[in-house]
Amino acid sequence: MTDITASFYQDNLPLHAKGHLADLGCGHVPFYDLYKSLVSETTCADWPNSVHQNQYLDVACDLNQPLPFSSNTFDTIIISEVLEHISNPELVWAEMARTLNPGGKIILSVPFFYRIHEAPFDYYRYTEFALTNLATKNNLAVLKLESFGGIPEIFTDILAKNLTRIPLLGKPLSSFLQRVCWFFIHTGYGKRISSKTGKIYPLGYFMIVEKNK
Repeated sequence: MTDITASFYQDNLPLHAKGHLADLGCGHVPFYDLYKSLVSETTCADWPNSVHQNQYLDVACDLNQPLPFSSNTFDTIIISEVLEHISNPELVWAEMARTLNPGGKIILSVPFFYRIHEAPFDYYRYTEFALTNLATKNNLAVLKLESFGGIPEIFTDILAKNLTRIPLLGKPLSSFLQRVCWFFIHTGYGKRISSKTGKIYPLGYFMIVEKNK
């Protein structure tokens, strides 16, 4: 999932990231090197009790509360694999819209068929319909919304994570399985299987929205 998500940001950040960028729920800031040269300013925000160590953290805040930023502050917001950990999604969407400049964009990704993680702070899984509803009710136009992954990726993700529990051989087997899947989904047949099954059984979603001017 990490590689698939990273490929989305690698392809889309150069097209959409600009100006003052906020990385909300930034964790260990996996995309910092991708966006730092594309924007004029960065603000990395995360909650104080995050399990991630972050040398780039600028602001410690709870995303379940109003954001400590003025309205119309950011030109770009990234929120990657974070929304499922927000207990008050209506508020964070409203706050993102408030702090975004007109014409600014939110770039996000969320898991769907994925294990419980960072318990007990794992609250939701979003369909494409829920994501569209949350965006449009906050005056955000959907520019891009697509599922990623399908049956091959879901099966591999579940099996690989469970293989790591096997002493000694688990991690090498898990790594081998993921490499086989990565090769398969980049073949013509694998792409068709992944794309077709991903419409009903997505591993997750990518989304880009723009604040109406």
